[in-house]
Amino acid sequence: MKRISGVLFFLFLWAGFLHAQTLLTNELNKLISSDPLLKTSEVGIVVHDLTAGKELYSYQADKLYRPASIEKVVTAVTALDVLGKDFQFQTTLSYDGVVEKGILKGNLYVKGGFDPEFMELDMDFLVRAVKEAGIQAISGKLVGDVSLMDSIYWGEGWSWDDTPEAFQPYLSPLMLNRGCVDIKVSPAAKGKAGTVEITPESDYYQLNNRSISLHPEAGKLKITRDWLTNGNTIDVSGCVSSVRKRTLNLYDSKRFFMDTFCYKLNKEWLSVSKDSIFFLTAPDSTQWIYTCRRPVEEVLKRALKESDNLSAEALFRQLGQMNGKHTSHISFGDCQVVIGRFMRNAIGHDPKEYRIVDGSGVSLYNYVSPRLILAYLNYAYRHPSVFQTFYDCLPVAGVDGTLQGRMRTGKAFRNVRAKTGTVTGISSLAGYLTSVNGHKISFVIINQNVLKARQARKLQDKICELLIQLN
Repeated sequence: MKRISGVLFFLFLWAGFLHAQTLLTNELNKLISSDPLLKTSEVGIVVHDLTAGKELYSYQADKLYRPASIEKVVTAVTALDVLGKDFQFQTTLSYDGVVEKGILKGNLYVKGGFDPEFMELDMDFLVRAVKEAGIQAISGKLVGDVSLMDSIYWGEGWSWDDTPEAFQPYLSPLMLNRGCVDIKVSPAAKGKAGTVEITPESDYYQLNNRSISLHPEAGKLKITRDWLTNGNTIDVSGCVSSVRKRTLNLYDSKRFFMDTFCYKLNKEWLSVSKDSIFFLTAPDSTQWIYTCRRPVEEVLKRALKESDNLSAEALFRQLGQMNGKHTSHISFGDCQVVIGRFMRNAIGHDPKEYRIVDGSGVSLYNYVSPRLILAYLNYAYRHPSVFQTFYDCLPVAGVDGTLQGRMRTGKAFRNVRAKTGTVTGISSLAGYLTSVNGHKISFVIINQNVLKARQARKLQDKICELLIQLN
């Protein structure tokens, strides 16, 4: 009798589940058929109940789409599994030769580990480490080791006209201040040039200040650089009526790093010539001085919460080392091989059916399906060593990151944790939520051929609310 009761109870639960799934399917189909956005654009959706282990809904889930920044889900899950949550980015200072009476009779090396969080304070620590090593002058070379990357500083399919925006820096294993300068322009006395502050301080860039304070006839304030000619002259023009800020990338991040390092050494009365700067591979026999270490979680958090492209590409580059190349000019291709191997062996999808070009989703050549991205979300959920860090780094609806201004009311608030994606024509959302019945749900939504991303985000938010109501 107890066995029969148990079977009936199970059948009752199963019938309830099927009823709820039917209601969800009907509601989502109704939304898709009625939303005016989808008359001129495409959408791919897939929803999975992680608690029940069952797919709840799919619509064009196997079609290929450009993912935009939800491709960072692929990069992040692969990095956490392959590199491990204890991995550290390292920038190492060393030398060869001997130090006699304060003079290094040899070369000073800075080996780049593609640390995207290396800032001016970290460089100050490098300078201090040189001083503490007793080095007052260098008779040899000041060497930047950028062998962790080949000479291609942007990925295939990256838009050239996104420069000089800060979200597309020139990639290098040696990155200072994310390859950018922060510019602050303040008004001075009327008719006078505005006051311009640029950080980090360096002699690598120049300033052309043509701004005029409190003079509307001077036109709109513009802050840019001569990027079409790969120049590093910061040009400020127009009327300065209030404090304005902008961050610009600089051409050739590795040179920006090394020139600024040389500049800071000289400011501390350490004699180094700019003519001594070279880019070579540091030999294994060098004498260690100092290592700047960065936890992978710090990089992952910016990559996911802020959708930062540099952080994602730094993770992608580290994966390239897992292709048997540890020091020698790792290419985008080396990184793609590791991504493909993990996709096949761990995720269970054939990499030949998709195209993963970079780690950030910037490339116009990336193509994935919603079901592929869902497979990464589900893999992370099933592996605690990956999931907790990954989940903690995702934006929280209405609270932080790229979801701070979304879903600030309703049941989605503080419930949805998801990666956003936006490039011209694409808006996407992929992550997790908890339905009212306590089930954990994974979902992927990719809108394509969208002229107004705001409309796509509105549709995605509606879908999340519907999924939460699932009981």
